[in-house]
Amino acid sequence: MVSEQRSSTPDRGLRPMIALTAALAVLVLTGAAVRPVAAQACGALWATATVVMIVPAVWWVLRDLRAGRYGADLLAVIAMVGALAVGEFLAGALVALMVATGRTLEAYADRRAGRDLTGLLRRAPASAHRRGAAGLETVAVDSIAPGEVVVVMSGETVPVDGVLETAGVFDESALTGESVPVTRRVGGEVRSGVVNVGAAADIRARATVADSTYAGIVTLARQAAAVSAPVARLADRVAAWFLPLAVVVAVLAWIASGDPVRAVAVIVTATPCPLLLAVPVAITAGMSRSARCGVVVKGGAALETLGRARCLAMDKTGTVTLGRPEVVEVITAPGVDADRVLRQAAAIEQYSPHVLARAVTVAADRRGLDRPVADAVSEEPGQGATGDVDGRRVRVGRLPEDVAAREWVDWVMRRARLDLAGVIWVSIDDVPQAALLVRDPLRADAARTMRRLRAAGLRRLILLTGDRIDNAVAVANMLGLTEVIADADPSDKIAAIRAERRDGVTVMVGDGVNDAPALAAADVGVALGSRGSTAAVQAADAVIVDDRIDRLADAVEIAQRARAIAVQSAVAGMALSLLAMIAAAFGLLPPAPGALVQEGIDVVVILNALRAMRIGASRRGASIDPLIARFAREHERLHAARASVKTAAESLAHGPGPEVDTAVRRALELLTADVLPHEHAEETELYPALTDYLRDPEAMVTMSREHTEIQRLVDRIRRHLDSAPTGVRADQIEDLRATLYGLDAILTLHFAQEDEALFTLARDRTGSRASSAH
Repeated sequence: MVSEQRSSTPDRGLRPMIALTAALAVLVLTGAAVRPVAAQACGALWATATVVMIVPAVWWVLRDLRAGRYGADLLAVIAMVGALAVGEFLAGALVALMVATGRTLEAYADRRAGRDLTGLLRRAPASAHRRGAAGLETVAVDSIAPGEVVVVMSGETVPVDGVLETAGVFDESALTGESVPVTRRVGGEVRSGVVNVGAAADIRARATVADSTYAGIVTLARQAAAVSAPVARLADRVAAWFLPLAVVVAVLAWIASGDPVRAVAVIVTATPCPLLLAVPVAITAGMSRSARCGVVVKGGAALETLGRARCLAMDKTGTVTLGRPEVVEVITAPGVDADRVLRQAAAIEQYSPHVLARAVTVAADRRGLDRPVADAVSEEPGQGATGDVDGRRVRVGRLPEDVAAREWVDWVMRRARLDLAGVIWVSIDDVPQAALLVRDPLRADAARTMRRLRAAGLRRLILLTGDRIDNAVAVANMLGLTEVIADADPSDKIAAIRAERRDGVTVMVGDGVNDAPALAAADVGVALGSRGSTAAVQAADAVIVDDRIDRLADAVEIAQRARAIAVQSAVAGMALSLLAMIAAAFGLLPPAPGALVQEGIDVVVILNALRAMRIGASRRGASIDPLIARFAREHERLHAARASVKTAAESLAHGPGPEVDTAVRRALELLTADVLPHEHAEETELYPALTDYLRDPEAMVTMSREHTEIQRLVDRIRRHLDSAPTGVRADQIEDLRATLYGLDAILTLHFAQEDEALFTLARDRTGSRASSAH
């Protein structure tokens, strides 16, 4: 198979080339050592070294000629034969050593560049422990069927995608790049390819090995054999005229001087052309760096093309959004407690596999609500789930058809249309009590990714989606995209991609089956492999192996840098070779010194090309990931406190009363106990660390100012309540309501800024931010 051939070929090619290079070096050095006392023996040793190298070089030339191309190897053979013909044995031996050294460096570079891809293959488990009627048995991974329970021991790789029967701790760095182990609870999903670093865990398979996450990644690795990129084929074409040029210059030098040695000197200085070595080394090294950053590129051509991209088209759902709805707001009927209704809804929905049911249970978990026992739970497809909770009949789903018209219900429907949100109705005893507004949220790293792509030179960023125009426009405005094409079916997407390709290299990013045709039609198709469909992954030229869209910006920056290094190395090598040829043509560079000069040129350009292995490898300052991760987790725990602010503001619409006073005092209590300590800790611990990390003393000024405003508004609410010990008065309603709504807006903006601009840094393992990518 391709992968095995690729993974083993560099090692098989490297060892003999090292041995051949060492043997030639011994012959050259021995000849130099015996020259003072035995000039004839010295010449014989150097001539032997030349002949030894001519044999494989002729084989390489014949192989290339059969493939319809010629280049540096042919020029090397001409140089060595010419050196032997005119008696310049040292020059011939140096050319031989030079060719062998170049081949060795190239094989070494291929071995280094392929390491990250072949490592994926080596990690794939061959066997697994299956729990059966007779106990635990060890079986081949291919025999595991969906529904069977697999036991993954500590230190083992998870063989199939599944659901945890017991809690576990996993190292997911192979898929996500995260070095910190992740704890997964019972019922949580776990993907194949992650490593169990805790106690033995039971996993109920939900897919076969062939259909699991890691099998898809292994398939990509098998397809990732390095091929000549377009810029490399350009190098072949340049070599096609460079060789005749070298021969013509050599003949003219011979005719003008009457000395064939000068012609040999010209040929020697032109051999081998570093153009053909530097380009594939840089491109393959760039593929390796991209793989380390979580983007597997299927070939050098795709990487080189990605480096020239000028237009990006993206699907919406699952690509720039999370692809799973979340409850963004709980709206209750007058006098109904939001937490109580949400608890009851979660008690019902925990038994449902529906994606909206998960949104309800997650919303309850974020507020720290326990789930009461639900009895007689049933689900009607398309309508919702029903059950008995706390002696009441609770229904979660659609609005009952026979419900009487209510002003509150009509207001919720208008609100949902304004917010472009879906509605999950919670009815108790057939009376609507609450509406849960749900939306598919943007990825936290989406806006930052778009900024990085614009900074990388992409002129057009297009949202290409089958979703409604209003939802698509809202997302595009949030991300600053240049164009929206909505309500698009697969044929519309293909037409849009083909139109964009006429104006420049176009990249398409998607994750669904309906994106596969567009991915195949684009110059470079990029699929999200962690949750993307098999069709999308197979149609794509590159795959993001985890669930992060900012990997795309990493890959584009790496591709641009690798291509620049390839061209830089090739042009520099060619220019230096031309200068050396001119010097040799005028007799300033004899064959032996010319060979040494050309050897130095080759080594320099190959080492320069290997710099592509270090693209984005540096990271400034000490790691602050644990500190950022800590505050990101706290954000998750502050949902209840943030929701209480808006709940309190809306309760004021009903005028003074005990319920209003309770809601406002509850909000102040949560703000004081949870939000303010969090903001204070950010100001004193996180922001100073980030200022040092980003090396910008003004980096956190704006967010610090928001902390000040949050504190000011909380103090204002406290003064309102201190002046009304018996309850909120009518004359306080207007100002208190404005204060609460203002605080809610600032908290929403502040948390969104931190999630997008700061907390994504903790997951940025590549160090390839725009500032450090170059």
